[in-house]
Amino acid sequence: MIQLIINSLLLGVGLAMDAFSVSIANGIVESGMRKRRMLAIAGVYAAFQFLMPMLGWLLVTTLEEIFTKFSILIPWIALILLLFIGGKMIVEAILEKKNGKKPEAEQVSKLTFRTLIIQGIATSIDALSVGFTIADYSLKRAFAASFIIGAVTLVICLIGLIFGRKIGEKVAGTASIIGGIILIIIGIEIFVKGIFGL
Repeated sequence: MIQLIINSLLLGVGLAMDAFSVSIANGIVESGMRKRRMLAIAGVYAAFQFLMPMLGWLLVTTLEEIFTKFSILIPWIALILLLFIGGKMIVEAILEKKNGKKPEAEQVSKLTFRTLIIQGIATSIDALSVGFTIADYSLKRAFAASFIIGAVTLVICLIGLIFGRKIGEKVAGTASIIGGIILIIIGIEIFVKGIFGL
């Protein structure tokens, strides 16, 4: 059991890094974010990081051949989703500056529920592959491992949001552009890691 906890903690830290980076980007864009909202955003990422390994475990234990073929698409899906979100943020920020709208710090939050779900999927989709590493676990052990991964993600994402919010207060005028660039870089990084195994 101790080994399972240690392995799950380490997996959680590794898997949460993309969500951590996206949390920083979200904190930069929405520097006035309240604590309850921060907890809700981190909770969404944590939920996806919990669900993806469980789904991976389920697929590996039931439909291994199909899942193996699907896993090739994981880096592409993450890249497309994060390029779309990041690019949209940059384009909207440029158009707002061009049209003379208020800076981001004075606007209502742009992080919609739909965008948050897309970010959650994009940053956790590689956790599906964890299903391979826990394929020999019982349902109870797979659940425990996934729960620990989700809990680690929650804590790490809260740290990222707090850090991003502090930066966001200093760069309010260009926050959406910076956030969009960060998301695009994360998408490319996930893609390169997934395709080239770096």
